[in-house]
Amino acid sequence: MSLAARKIRLIMELRRAGIADTRVLSAVERVPREAFVPPTFQDQAYENRALPIGHGQTLSQPQVVAVMTQALEAGPRSKVLEIGTGSGYQTAVLSRLCRRVYTIERYRELLRAAEQRFAALRLHNITTRAGDGAQGWPAQAPFERVIVTAAAPEVPGELVDQLAPGGILVLPVGRTGRDQDLLCLRRGEAGVIEERLGGVRFVPLIRGAPAETAGNPAVGTSSPEAQPTGRAGPTLA
Repeated sequence: MSLAARKIRLIMELRRAGIADTRVLSAVERVPREAFVPPTFQDQAYENRALPIGHGQTLSQPQVVAVMTQALEAGPRSKVLEIGTGSGYQTAVLSRLCRRVYTIERYRELLRAAEQRFAALRLHNITTRAGDGAQGWPAQAPFERVIVTAAAPEVPGELVDQLAPGGILVLPVGRTGRDQDLLCLRRGEAGVIEERLGGVRFVPLIRGAPAETAGNPAVGTSSPEAQPTGRAGPTLA
């Protein structure tokens, strides 16, 4: 089966899983996932599964990407903060939907590779940084939308503070890989309203520099990409 046929099959699978936003489906269709997949996994580029990208991180399951992107409700004028660039796949999907994406990654090697992919795909509305993702990006705040692609033990207050009025924050929260909730937080006049979207499994959001770069003040931490449950059906419980 060709990559084009496999992509069509994936889009149909996402539709059956409840992804109804045509803008999200179009963005997923327009982003060549094979460009973000390590060479040894090219034949699995359009399988609905996560794939390793190094540093113990993964290229997120397409269904996880679609569910989180749909919940984010990003529009053409949205300014989005992404915590955890990883391979850059989620970033590229967001770039097709919003005005500008600010993305933070913990590992410089992953960030450099993602930046090369963005340049090759001519995605010019993405601003990158190696830094502490849990701290957000105060200099660029506020953001209409914030997405976190790793699980924090609790909602980081710094990210809520950087959310614009009426803004949406989507992130997994949980202390263990088997006890996490995907949450959607909306900041309204009366405070923050929280909605649970389902159960998920993500790699942890880590504060502090990675071991190999500790002591380098230019490198902090951001979230790695999502690690889904691995089930054949919907990732959300």
